[in-house]
Amino acid sequence: MWPLIALTIGISISGVIAPGPMLAVVLAKSYQSPWAGALMSLGHAVIEAPLIILIYLGFARFFENNSVQLVIAIIGGGMILWMGISMFLDRRKIVRQGKDLPYSAFVAGITMSALNPFFLLWWATAGSLLVMKFLDFGVRGLLILIVVHWICDLVWLSLVSQLIYRTHRFISPRFQEWLFVAMAFFLAGFGVFYIVSGIKMI
Repeated sequence: MWPLIALTIGISISGVIAPGPMLAVVLAKSYQSPWAGALMSLGHAVIEAPLIILIYLGFARFFENNSVQLVIAIIGGGMILWMGISMFLDRRKIVRQGKDLPYSAFVAGITMSALNPFFLLWWATAGSLLVMKFLDFGVRGLLILIVVHWICDLVWLSLVSQLIYRTHRFISPRFQEWLFVAMAFFLAGFGVFYIVSGIKMI
């Protein structure tokens, strides 16, 4: 079991520290709260834990279906594109007036997970191989996989959130605005990429 736990930690850390839409939103939400990362990891777990259970029960092929991926890609891409546009439009108010984004960190965690076609596809393919390694340990092994993977998400996103919350006031507002512009375009780019990738599946 311990080698499997070590493997899970290694895979989880390599995935969670990779730049992506979730990290961009955590950086922005951390301006208002040092707990933004923890809340996003909870929202992420709301989707990820049931998804792992479904894959454990044999539903991986459902998420590999092109029609399912197309619907998720268009809806998810549109939502992430909207988040990027909102971040761009509100950047000055966030930096200079303390305004928050028009969605909570918890909801963002759910959205970034449920509507991310590549996240779902990863669990249906490479992630399912990891789930299969825990099959011999039954429900206990499945719970260990879910908890260990979620703790990795929680620790990393919490560290990022705490760091941004405690240090952003020492950075010039102008530089912060440019960071928000970069994150907004990063998010919007992911949204467009998801939509285009989904359309190409037709």
